Amino acid sequence: MLSKTKILLVEDDETASFLMKTFLEDSGFFVQAVFTITDGIAYLQNNDYDLLLLDLNLPDFSGFDLLSKIKTTIAIPTIIITAYNDTNLIVKAFKYGAHDYLVKPVNFVELEARVWGLLGRYNNIKINIEDNSLFQIRNTQIFFKDKLLTLTALEFEILSFFINHIEQTISREILIEKISALKSPRLLDNHIKNIRKKMEIDSDKPQHLKTLYGVGYILKQEI
Repeated sequence: MLSKTKILLVEDDETASFLMKTFLEDSGFFVQAVFTITDGIAYLQNNDYDLLLLDLNLPDFSGFDLLSKIKTTIAIPTIIITAYNDTNLIVKAFKYGAHDYLVKPVNFVELEARVWGLLGRYNNIKINIEDNSLFQIRNTQIFFKDKLLTLTALEFEILSFFINHIEQTISREILIEKISALKSPRLLDNHIKNIRKKMEIDSDKPQHLKTLYGVGYILKQEI
């Protein structure tokens, strides 16, 4: 199976933390939420995370203190999430090592898009395909249940993206953003339909590449 992308969320507003954590976990991420800089530093020093979501105004220290503490020891993509829409603070955050900056109230769909974008740029998604995985990517070929799928180049790119994010909910917007050859949702839907015909026993009732209506798609490892 593929390991989930691990996010550390440092946010002292318990309601905001719960809502962000719930949304991101529903999107397929693993999220560890803590409420202080002290705990944030401890978790970063003792665990491996793929991305940090950090509020600036915490009860014990400033988010800048955390950035300063880890700057020379831990390389991790970081998104600042704060109520302060101040140019000086934004510039300071980037100087301290932040990679993106979001002002509250946070639009969760935008947050997910920025998470994907940052992870893509830093290539920090951890992929671990076991030998007995249902899906296998070998060079430019994809095998499903040890059967070679005859895919077009674009179908290969789409299915590879799903395999590399298996069991994670992927919105149509993210797919279109990540796969440049996809120009419209309708074109994406047509390619998804073709992939299902080549992979599913019954493409009208897919068991693996499933639609989550109003949300996006998910590729299931097991049924």
